[in-house]
Formats: sequence, C-alpha cells, structure tokens
Amino acid sequence: MLAVEDLTVAYGDIAALHGVSLEVRQGETVALIGANGAGKTTLLQTISGLNAIRGGDIRFAGNSLKRLSCERRVRLGIAQAPEGRRIFPGLTVEENLVVATAAWRRPGGSYADELAFAFDLFPRLKERRRQLGWSLSGGEQQMLAIGRALMARPKLLLLDEPSLGLAPRLAEEVYERVGRIRESGLTILVVEQNTVLALAVADRGYVLETGRVVLAGPAAELKANPRVREAYLGR
Repeated sequence: MLAVEDLTVAYGDIAALHGVSLEVRQGETVALIGANGAGKTTLLQTISGLNAIRGGDIRFAGNSLKRLSCERRVRLGIAQAPEGRRIFPGLTVEENLVVATAAWRRPGGSYADELAFAFDLFPRLKERRRQLGWSLSGGEQQMLAIGRALMARPKLLLLDEPSLGLAPRLAEEVYERVGRIRESGLTILVVEQNTVLALAVADRGYVLETGRVVLAGPAAELKANPRVREAYLGR
C-alpha cells in the first residue's frame, strides 16, 4: 500500500532523512521505532505532505505522492494522528471529530457510521461529546486525536507517538484501542519511542537512527534482537 523509496528530506542545509526506504502492505501494522530526533516524525509529516522531498519518492497504492497536496493525500486515504494531539481548543469533542469528515463528506451527507465507530472504540469520548476538547485529560485527548483521524475514512492510518506524555496505564489503554483498530483490518504505520508497546501490536518494524533505517524485520525478531533490546528495551 505504501512504499517509501530512497527518501531524502532536509531542513535547509541539514539533512533529516538519508535515503530511507520502507514499505507497508495492506492490512499490516508496521512500527517505526527509534530515539528522539531520529527522524520518525519528519518521515510521517513527509508522507502526509508537510515536508518537501529532496530526493526519492513516496508511493501510495502504486501512485507517486510527490506532487500531491496534503488535502489530496487525505482524500486518497491517508490520515494522521499527529504528535502532541493538536486538538482544536475552541471545539467540542464531537466537533473535533466531525471536522475531519470535510475530507470526504458531501453537503448534507451523513457521518453517523464514522461517529458511531469512534464512540464505540472510545466510549469516554461519547460521554464527553459536548465538552471542549482542550479540557480532556492527556489520554482522552490522544483518543480524540486518533478518533478524528479515523473519521476521515482512511485506508492508511499514521500514528505519531500515541503514548507520548501518558502514564503507563493510559498508554497501555491507548494501545489496546490501537490493537482493536488493527483487528478491523485497517493498515497502520505507527511511530513510537515506547518500543515495547509498538512492537506488541506490529507485524513488522523498522529501526530509524539519525535519519537512516538501520534494522528491519518481523516484530518478534526485532524484540529478540540484542541491539534493539539493549538500546530500546532497557535489557
């Protein structure tokens, strides 16, 4: 479904990604792990169209994204739950969700099925649907960010650091929901510093260090790899 091919991205004269290549097959959950500053968020933002490509290409369902706007990529089926959640503070929980339907909904069209799915996945959002988004707890805001991305009817869901800033119990709760999304058949690319959680839901993974892919393989193999265990698993 997604093929990143020898991708190079730079901020001015400083290269952030150096010839990165990876793929995500339809129905897979793929984890991209690495330390802070490795280039993980840069990669997701480039897939979404927020960063210019210096070299290489990104292909989605066989078609190059290189010249497509962010909006066009969303309409093709790529949606991102960004790092930091980026909740619209002046909107209620339900309004934060519904705003994402602008990517596909025609005037007068219904978004009831998408809203029902989001509320079934995150019942606390339904309980707080009339509450302002900024007033939610960190874990609830993360659920809202993921729910908002799902409202765009994605074929590929990009998750950027969904456990960031959350207590361990809340991070596990968020990842339990990610597991349910995975079971629904949706294709997921998740960027994460919490290697344990990410590899627990992933089919395969890539390790990114200083803008380069240094390891790749099935999630079980990465969890057992001595280099990954020492650097990212704390043992």
